Amino acid sequence: MFDDVTFLAPSRLWLLLAPVLVVGAYIAQQVRRRGYVLRFSDLSLFDEVAPDRPGWRRHLPAAVAVCALIATVLAFARPAVAQTTVRKDAIVILAIDASRSMEADDVSPSRISAARESAAAFLDNVPDGVRIGIVTFSAQARVLVPPVDDIGYAREAVQSFDLEEGTAIGDAVVAALGAIDSVPTSSEEVPDPDAKPSAAVVLLSDGENTAGLPNDEAAQAATAAGIPVHTVAFGTDGGSIDDGMGGSIPVPVNRDALAQLAAGTDGESFTAKTASELTNVYEQLGRELTSETREPREVSDTFAGIALVFGLLAGAGSLRWFGRLP
Repeated sequence: MFDDVTFLAPSRLWLLLAPVLVVGAYIAQQVRRRGYVLRFSDLSLFDEVAPDRPGWRRHLPAAVAVCALIATVLAFARPAVAQTTVRKDAIVILAIDASRSMEADDVSPSRISAARESAAAFLDNVPDGVRIGIVTFSAQARVLVPPVDDIGYAREAVQSFDLEEGTAIGDAVVAALGAIDSVPTSSEEVPDPDAKPSAAVVLLSDGENTAGLPNDEAAQAATAAGIPVHTVAFGTDGGSIDDGMGGSIPVPVNRDALAQLAAGTDGESFTAKTASELTNVYEQLGRELTSETREPREVSDTFAGIALVFGLLAGAGSLRWFGRLP
């Protein structure tokens, strides 16, 4: 409940010394009281005078009262929590490598199977209202699904495309930018020039650009459009595919090229060598790209309410057991 709590008046937190002093004074008082008790020559008299002593209960109201004091100080320091909301105007394009190298089985059960499964998991967690588009690329890039808020179309497209020769990463970026540009802007939306772009491209590949537009030119186009390209280098250096003649063709991952593409567009670069790592990457990107953090909301009233409850409990316990307030 209180994750990521900040304080708008942190200088007031020094008052937390007050509960510490109260606890110290209470302990000192108990030590002195014990000293008085030990002066009796016959401790067995206590069993006759006070056969039903409260034991640990005598400390409980004081402990709860200290908790009330702590909550009061925290409320005085004006606690606030970050507000995370779904970006209703968010557009995310998933660009997925559809080259033959994705047949490699260095990732179980294969790179392409793991990529489809992780993309499906990503789509299952997309908040309502976020528009998702699907682009695949081999020797050329194809927009399978333009940005829509109906995840069903995107989920079907992720499972249905075929693998072909070639890897046109640059063309995939440009195709994704075109898909984003084709989305009409609502008349109710007022652009904020200082706001973080609400559109992004997530490009997954296991190789390097072998066809079409060079990566650096694609990065320039994305930068001009103000749209970051986040790249995911998927697979291991030991991957290979069947050459059709009884041999194999190595298909290592070119992580540096994908990292440079991301850096050139102010995006993030990730590497994933297993299906679970890829799923984690998609989960992280999903949170980052479909939500936004607004100005912290002050929750002093919540802490004040907690202090009130603790205070009432301390008073009720003291009256119930000792017939007086603490």
